[in-house]
Amino acid sequence: MTASPGSRALSILTPGTRAPDFTLHSAPDQSLSLREYRGRPVVIAFYPADWSPVCSDQMGLYAQVMPEFKKFNADVLGISVDSIWSHLAFAKDRRLNFPLLSDFEPKGAVSRAYGAYEPRSGESTRALFVLDSQGTIAWSMLSPDGINPGADGILSALEKLERAGPRRKPT
Repeated sequence: MTASPGSRALSILTPGTRAPDFTLHSAPDQSLSLREYRGRPVVIAFYPADWSPVCSDQMGLYAQVMPEFKKFNADVLGISVDSIWSHLAFAKDRRLNFPLLSDFEPKGAVSRAYGAYEPRSGESTRALFVLDSQGTIAWSMLSPDGINPGADGILSALEKLERAGPRRKPT
């Protein structure tokens, strides 16, 4: 994992770690829980802020690449500390086709649980996680805030998960 120049080294959760469960708002009167996605891969994209140029490019790219993610039966969840109202306007304006979840209150609680919160800026970092169908982190990456990490790492991790096949539960 990499940290942006001049920032303190953050330590995001690493592969092999059970992903912390969470429930966050996806709309003012609706919430989503990570446990709802068990049984299929999940991409979690923490990002600093709606409307910023790099975040707009990154989230827009994931919307465009969604057919590739769906080939692996993967769902995408975007998470930042912005309010749900900001997320709704941002998703509509950018034509996003996946949920944006608000880690607004308590501010950054989920981002902190994943090691993806920067207290100096009060924002989520640009961190990516691919979870397997059992909710274990298969791949993670911390990207500098000013750089769009793209989708190649995510797609490679999903491809690797598919090649590995379903994990067997212990008997």
